Amino acid sequence: MLKIPDRVGRVPTLFIASVLIPTAIAILYYSLSSSLYISESHFVVRNSDKSDVSGLSSLIKSGGSSGNEGYATQDYILSRDALTTLNKNGLVTRAYGNDSISILNRFNPFGSGGSFDKLFQYYTNKVEVAYNAGSSITTLKVRAFAPKDAYEINRRLLAQAETLVNQLNQRSRGDLIGYASKELEEAKSASRQAALALSNYRNLKGVVDPEQQANVQLQMVSKLQDEMITTKTQLVQLRAFTPQNPQIPVLESRVRQLNKEIDEQTGIVAGNQKSLAATAAQYQRLQLESQLADKVLASAITSLQDARNEARRKRAYVERIVEPNMPDYPSEPRRMRAILGVFAVGMVVWAILSMLVSGIKEHKD
Repeated sequence: MLKIPDRVGRVPTLFIASVLIPTAIAILYYSLSSSLYISESHFVVRNSDKSDVSGLSSLIKSGGSSGNEGYATQDYILSRDALTTLNKNGLVTRAYGNDSISILNRFNPFGSGGSFDKLFQYYTNKVEVAYNAGSSITTLKVRAFAPKDAYEINRRLLAQAETLVNQLNQRSRGDLIGYASKELEEAKSASRQAALALSNYRNLKGVVDPEQQANVQLQMVSKLQDEMITTKTQLVQLRAFTPQNPQIPVLESRVRQLNKEIDEQTGIVAGNQKSLAATAAQYQRLQLESQLADKVLASAITSLQDARNEARRKRAYVERIVEPNMPDYPSEPRRMRAILGVFAVGMVVWAILSMLVSGIKEHKD
């Protein structure tokens, strides 16, 4: 019968279970695991309305980036929409599910259950994106089992992020200009209606400007009154010096005509519902509404122009600081470090368990 050497037999079972076996499993696992290559890129989302400052540090710090767009790109890259676009031609499934990858690391290693949700979970474990609010830099890291796959996925994700920012630009510009254009159309309609109401009122009442027409009528009344005063003066003089003068009846008739004319002209200005004074209030209200509508229209035209200028000026775009690299050496897994880590943890566990076992034995004794 085969006998185990004494020095092997003297190795505590607890040491074997807590140190040797986990370390052996770690050695086996990392020996069979496929190497990972990391492609890294850095970019910043800038706004063109920010002032440009020379120097890379000034660009980053006084930057020029909008936090909203920065977080939006981070959220998009780790979204199902990004994965759907990225995997349209099967890039992701080929990069992570081909036969050259170890079965321990491969996506859907047994060819069943490879749903989109599982692919998304696998994808989020291989893609890392971090937005630094202080420097406004977004760092994108892509892990893959082949250098060209890591590079291509990183490159395409950057292109998709640029497309997203462009779509946000177009939507923002469309909303801004669309709202201003709607206001302009409403102002045009209001101005047109106010002008039409004023024109209809002028045609209905037969007046152009009651205030100006009233001034003309009052000037005419004033002239008639002056003429009447002159006529009455002549009449008084004739009656005093030549009572039998044949001009007296003529002047008396002239005074009566002037009184009648003055009354008629005064009635046109004020005195009845058709007078200029009666129509002036409604006319002034319509005129005021028309003037206000014209001012609103002018303001709307200015607002639309300002909105167009703002839309042209406020434009976010992705500026690449570090282009995606083509890795030439696998960065993960760090096999020796991982194995030594398992060994160290096993030693700690073995020491703790050994003390516990010794304490229990002493307690029993």
